[in-house]
Amino acid sequence: MKVGIDSYCYHRFFGEVYPEQEKPSKEMTLEDFIRRAKELTVDGVSLESCFIPRFDKSYLSEIKGMLDESNLDRVFAWGHPDGLEAGKNEKAFDEMMASIEYAHDIGANVMRVVGSSLMFRFEPHGPQIEKLSQMFSEAVKEAEKYGIKLADENHIDFDSDEMLTLINNVNSPYFGINFDTGNFMRVLDDPVQGMEKLAKHVYATHIKDLKPQKGAAVNDWFFFSSTPIGDGFVDNQKLAQILKDNGYEGFLAVEIDFLHPDYNNNEDWAVEQSVKALKNIVGNLT
Repeated sequence: MKVGIDSYCYHRFFGEVYPEQEKPSKEMTLEDFIRRAKELTVDGVSLESCFIPRFDKSYLSEIKGMLDESNLDRVFAWGHPDGLEAGKNEKAFDEMMASIEYAHDIGANVMRVVGSSLMFRFEPHGPQIEKLSQMFSEAVKEAEKYGIKLADENHIDFDSDEMLTLINNVNSPYFGINFDTGNFMRVLDDPVQGMEKLAKHVYATHIKDLKPQKGAAVNDWFFFSSTPIGDGFVDNQKLAQILKDNGYEGFLAVEIDFLHPDYNNNEDWAVEQSVKALKNIVGNLT
C-alpha cells in the first residue's frame, strides 16, 4: 500500500481561502507542491485541476516529467468545488470530458471526478443520481479510450448506499469511487460500513481525519474539521485494512480541507504528521 498527498491540503497557498480562514503570507505553485511531495518521500500525488495554471500540452508534459523524475504515482483530480452540480451543469460536463485528455497527458490512469456536492445535499437525491448516471455512462466511453478510470468522490452529498447505486447504474470497470474517509462522517454515514460496501469499487482515496470544531454551528460543513491523521475520530487503520483486503491498487492520499483551529493554520506540519501516520498505518497492515 502506498502513501500520497492531495494538493488540496495546501488550498490556502494556492489562493483559495475560506471566509473563516486567514490568507497565508506566502503562495505555492504546482511545481512547489510536487517538490514538497518529493521531500516528504511519498509515493503519489493527487493534483487538483483547479490549481493547475494551464492545460496546454507543453506544460502538462513538463508536469509529467517532474512526476516521472520523482517517481510519483498520480491522480488527476477534476471537479472542485461542485463538479457537475448534481447533473445540472452541461458546461461542466464538457469541461470534465476535455479533462480526460489532460489526465492522460500527465500520465494518470485515474481521474477523480465530482458529480454533486454539499451545495446540493438537501435537494432530492433521486433525480441527481439518475442524471449523473447518464452523464457518467457517457463519460466512461471516452475514459476507456485513454485507459483512464473515473472515480467519483463522495463530496458531502451522497451516502454510501447512494454511491453504490450510482456505481451500479453506470456499471463499468472504468467507473468507481474516490473514497473520502471523512466526508461520509459529515453526512452521518459510518465510513467503515461504507468501505465494506464500496472497497472493490475504490480507485482513489482522500484520507481525512476529523474532530468537531468548538464554536462552529453543527450544520456548518466544517463542524467536523480536518486534523492530522490519527488525531481525529476516523478509523483510518481499519479503512486501509479493508482496502488492502480487497486488493486496492492506488495510494492513500492525505487530504486536509478546513484545518481545525487547534493547529494554527499550519497545514504543512499537519501534512507531514499525516504522512508519518499513514506510513505507520501501512506498516501495521496484515
